Amino acid sequence: MRTTLDNLRNVGILAHVDAGKTTVTERILYLTGTTHKRGEVHDGTTVTDFDPQERDRGITIFAAAVSCDWDGHSINLIDTPGHVDFSDEVERSLRVLDGAVALFDAVAGVEPQSESVWRQADRHGVPRIAFVNKMDRPGADLDAAVDSIRQRLHVTPLVVQLPIGTEAEFSGVIDLITMRAYVWDDGLVECPVPDALVEQAVRRRRLLEEAVAEMHPLALDEFAARSTVSAETLAAALRDLTRSRAGVVVLCGSAYRNRGVEPLLDAVVAYLPSPAEVPPVRGTSDGAVQERIADPKAPFAALVFKVNSTATGRLTYLRVYSGTIRKGETVMDAGTGRTERISRILRVQADQHAEVQQAVAGDIVAVVGPKFARSGATLCAPAAPLVLEPPVVTDPVVSVAVEARKSTDTDRLASALTRLIEEDPSLTVRTDSETGQTLLSGMGELHLEVAVEKVRRAHGLEIGVGRPQVTYRETVARGVSGLVYRHVKQEGGAGQFAQITLDVVPLDDDSTEEFVFRSVVVGGRVPQEYVRAVEAGCRDALAEGPLGGHPVTGVQVTLTDGATHPKDSSELAFRTAGRLGLREALRASAMVLLEPVAEVTATVPEDAMGGVLGDLAARRGRISGSAARPGTMVIVATVPLAELFGYATQLRSRTQGRGTFTTRTTGYVPAPAR
Repeated sequence: MRTTLDNLRNVGILAHVDAGKTTVTERILYLTGTTHKRGEVHDGTTVTDFDPQERDRGITIFAAAVSCDWDGHSINLIDTPGHVDFSDEVERSLRVLDGAVALFDAVAGVEPQSESVWRQADRHGVPRIAFVNKMDRPGADLDAAVDSIRQRLHVTPLVVQLPIGTEAEFSGVIDLITMRAYVWDDGLVECPVPDALVEQAVRRRRLLEEAVAEMHPLALDEFAARSTVSAETLAAALRDLTRSRAGVVVLCGSAYRNRGVEPLLDAVVAYLPSPAEVPPVRGTSDGAVQERIADPKAPFAALVFKVNSTATGRLTYLRVYSGTIRKGETVMDAGTGRTERISRILRVQADQHAEVQQAVAGDIVAVVGPKFARSGATLCAPAAPLVLEPPVVTDPVVSVAVEARKSTDTDRLASALTRLIEEDPSLTVRTDSETGQTLLSGMGELHLEVAVEKVRRAHGLEIGVGRPQVTYRETVARGVSGLVYRHVKQEGGAGQFAQITLDVVPLDDDSTEEFVFRSVVVGGRVPQEYVRAVEAGCRDALAEGPLGGHPVTGVQVTLTDGATHPKDSSELAFRTAGRLGLREALRASAMVLLEPVAEVTATVPEDAMGGVLGDLAARRGRISGSAARPGTMVIVATVPLAELFGYATQLRSRTQGRGTFTTRTTGYVPAPAR
């Protein structure tokens, strides 16, 4: 079906690994009639985890888009990865979504990656509703999960359901808005609230009314006048609070047992915004900020959020923000000025596609034709250029050396790696200047394993892989002041002359900037265009520090003075002076090597806790917290990333296969002296 903008929802599923994102997606597809058989993760029969590696590993690796219809609405759904190594897939998805469903395990509550993806959604201003999944598990506790949402995510949860039964006896929910019960046996049955739960349901409904009235003026007026809030007012207030992100509607269920998914779909339609209800997208054109509303008649503008090479060609995934794009039209890559022809437009159903003639504002589609557009590029009407803000790409923290085992495959490997980083911008490839090795860098061990295996399977290459190495940084512990650098070069004809004076100091520990450049030159001793050239040269110098050629971060450089020559000074001369001058200043400074650290959350049996703590200490880990759960302990520690290689095997050995852990890269700290 094709609907209006008001009846369209672009929604993502967000959660920690193994919280049930893919299972929820499969149940949604089944209940909406999009599929006719329920896919199961453990059977490798899911629609969205269609990649062989996803089915082999039992986790979502690549964000997959699907579409379905529910209650007169079209829903574009993106199932995102939950593993920390693939957080950039989540970032690119969130950039183009209007709303999200955040899943939480009813036993574990808010887990580390749940918190990370929640913060990502905060940065993009994406409204969310919450679904507490796995209510049928032993130890499931809705109140405890909601309390963890309140404490760890610092939001106001608005619980709109009361579970019927606990753990294995969980059979349905009571809708606190309509005060009706929904029970699942062979199917969904609506019925009155069971007598045994009436008192509790009335009390919970009262708490919901009070919480909503505190935050919503219309609900407050009605509550003050009538001492209650009607279902219609309550639903309208919840919609407003969700879309303003003042509160989070919380539902519950068990996707695996097909319980609670229909009310979740109703909530997606009722509370999450349509493309017409989100703020206009903002971009730049000729340096000026412009806004484009979601209007099919406006000039075309779309953001590329994913590129995928398939056996049948290159697919470019777009979120259309304004205008209409038709098959056969020509669009412009606003960043490069290159024009591309759209030969086909496809509605996406994971790895299946249906061709359509056009896509309009609000749509998420894949197109065939563009050969050069990268993830983050803006495609727009040539007559109305606009550059949209691209998704943020996280710097990689782990590298491996890769080489073709057969010398005749070297060129094929280079081509395969080029295609790989086109598809995944969080991967980088470079050649080590000292060893000549090709280094593939990514977000973690699993990320690199998946990337290498993808190259092997897609291109039939035999690849040798070196031991993982972390990416270090360098910073200034004690800087220098008044360093004068004079760049003079004369080789016949016009020469080069630039003189600069630099102060170099470390940035404050609480600064979020990696590099700050200031100029306090007075009297026009260095013209403004040359000041910009000095800054560019300084940024060039940050690529390699004096300790080991690692990138330099946490530095403030101030240009305090300089001198020019009437004929030989130029932007090139001052850029060169900035680069070489800062390198000299860094060599004169006291430098510190930084190593990446990660927060490790390990869930282990109580009887194995001593051995696990000892192993973490041996890995230079610092324990920051622990919590008891029935039969298990949860340990939180900060550990240098270099010490975590091979930790999964060691943890399984110490816990007889019962221990699990997750990691989240948290930043850089000074490395111990070697």
